[in-house]
Amino acid sequence: MNSFQQFFFDLNEKYPKWNFIFFYDPTQTDRVLSGLWMTIQLAVVCVILSVVIGLIGAWLQGSHSRFLRSIVQGYIQFFRNTPPLIQLLFFYFALGQFTPTYSPDGWLEVPIISNVGWAIISLSFFAGAFNVEIFRAGIEAVPESTQEAAEALGMNRLQIYLYVVLPLAFRVSLPALNNNLVNLVKTTTQALAIAVPELLYQMVSIYNDYSTAQNASMTVLFVVYIILVGILVIAMNRWEKANRIPGYGN
Repeated sequence: MNSFQQFFFDLNEKYPKWNFIFFYDPTQTDRVLSGLWMTIQLAVVCVILSVVIGLIGAWLQGSHSRFLRSIVQGYIQFFRNTPPLIQLLFFYFALGQFTPTYSPDGWLEVPIISNVGWAIISLSFFAGAFNVEIFRAGIEAVPESTQEAAEALGMNRLQIYLYVVLPLAFRVSLPALNNNLVNLVKTTTQALAIAVPELLYQMVSIYNDYSTAQNASMTVLFVVYIILVGILVIAMNRWEKANRIPGYGN
């Protein structure tokens, strides 16, 4: 046991209600680290997918097809007007019953989409619905004259969106996007409801096994999320400043 582990072991001996067992017990340390890694992976994948969904949805909202616009609007209303936890349970328990299964060992049937997969799908679609509206507002901020100039150069609708509208709209959308992505990272804790082994799940498991670790577990969990969200906010703010166009948007 090194000095770091010894410190928390002695702290537990002196203050039994503050048992940082995951700092001196290698088994519990592995559980916390695996939970942290799962949380980071879940957050990163959901952030990326939700942004992609937002960009595609915002583009489809400007489609000439009324059918496509109606689908996008229906998607937005569905995910914006229902709680994310209910969506998560709906995807996992309702839709999960209809997903195909496979048998890796020839005996046990396993769904092709795991609980982690359903968490990623549900949370990405939830945040993506808000991102669609965020990017739509950014697109509407781009002057019509700019788009008309692109049309005059012979660009088609997709080229105008990718090379002219999107770069400008993205800059305008960054402040609101920042807020939504921060909310998404915090919402990943709800994956606990379908037993995704992220950080909250592991911390709850530890203090269920060791009742004296409850105070320590929740304190460390609180600090970790402050750090994770802080890193995201700082990165997004720097990205926003780096992409700001003087005199345009914000």
